[in-house]
Amino acid sequence: MSSIIYPVTNLAAVEQLNIVSGKGVYVYDDAGNQYLEGLSGLWCSALGYGNEELIAAINSQLKTLSYSHLFGGRTHPVVMELADKLATMLPVPDARIFFSNSGSEANDSHIKMLRYYSNAIGKPQKKKIIALDRGYHGVTVASASLTGLPVMHSHFDLPVEALGILRADCPHYFRGKVGDESEDEFVSRLLKSLEKLIFEEGAETIAAFIAEPLMGAGGVIVPPEGYLPKVQALMKEHDIFLWADEVICGFGRTGNDFGSTTMGINPDLMSLAKQLSSAYVPISAAVVPGEMYESMAQQSANVGMFGHGYTYTGHPVACAAALKALEIYERDDLFARAAKMGVHMQSRLQEYAGHELVGEVRGKGLIGAIELVANKETGQAFSDGQVGAFAQRACQDAGLLLRVVSGSCVAFCPPLIIEENQIDEMVEKFGTALAATLEYAKKENLVQ
Repeated sequence: MSSIIYPVTNLAAVEQLNIVSGKGVYVYDDAGNQYLEGLSGLWCSALGYGNEELIAAINSQLKTLSYSHLFGGRTHPVVMELADKLATMLPVPDARIFFSNSGSEANDSHIKMLRYYSNAIGKPQKKKIIALDRGYHGVTVASASLTGLPVMHSHFDLPVEALGILRADCPHYFRGKVGDESEDEFVSRLLKSLEKLIFEEGAETIAAFIAEPLMGAGGVIVPPEGYLPKVQALMKEHDIFLWADEVICGFGRTGNDFGSTTMGINPDLMSLAKQLSSAYVPISAAVVPGEMYESMAQQSANVGMFGHGYTYTGHPVACAAALKALEIYERDDLFARAAKMGVHMQSRLQEYAGHELVGEVRGKGLIGAIELVANKETGQAFSDGQVGAFAQRACQDAGLLLRVVSGSCVAFCPPLIIEENQIDEMVEKFGTALAATLEYAKKENLVQ
């Protein structure tokens, strides 16, 4: 075993799969086995592996300017070009962009900037943030506090209360509905609960409401129709920023430029990462409106410095990779292509809706999930992650890399470049794994 401390892993069960190369939508292990990469690595490899244009852009930038920082007034051409390009794409008015290296860092930076802004405008009490149960926003101390997944909190003693993180109900109709309430009734109940939370805490103390347009690690949850637009209206009424975590949804994943477009909202703040560079070089962005930036700029002039930043903020090589990825997305019309391929993928996944182990099939564009259940009639979940873990291994044995999230939800998120026949291959390999999983669950008396 090597000297690595592995992330998001059972540290007693590491180095079980050694991936050594990749091409297109496939990766290969050290024994030469081929796998279809059904989760785009970690929701991020939009252009797949070995894209020669991206590699050439990265190599060219390395030869021109391998590194330069942005501290103390310095800049470089490629970071300015990327910021201006993004600003033309984003729904945020007069968007201003802070670059970092991961979605976690982008969200962490947002928390700091919200605090800086609240102090700058003379509202130091307006710093609380509402986040959703089962939402995922990262793993730094601050961003993990936003995250609403217990496994990300366990034993870390996170300062959730000290940071003013409030928790709202997860908008998952399948798991959250009460009795026979309709989706409209479910949404109304969640909105009333959210409004009650705002009233009890005081809107004057709340800076932002954060949500993924479509929730990823929490189970690929698609909020019901109208939920997020109604949340946006409520936040506007109470002078609270709507903050869209687009780390997974951004840049074509849901069949549009951003998940916010798919879900019908215009956020005030945005977090971007993953597909921003198709994961070829780490880069992320925290986006704020110009009005917020102007107040921050004035405050920094008063104290002499905006005291936040990273060594690799706006790294020229990462910026070059992102610019080339955006160029390819636009030139090849990949967002529209993802919508078209997404229709086929969602249709194929729905073929398993009647399966004995399947409680719900859900998704948008080229992201989806099949939730496995112990009792199909009642929708009862499995008591632990045992069946989900088996399903993930069975997929791997079938030559398909997927990830099981939130217990027993099998997530699908292939590269945007996937072809229709490769979607068919992915779905059929999953079918083989699902049959093996059912056999296992019955043998272990886990199906009711």
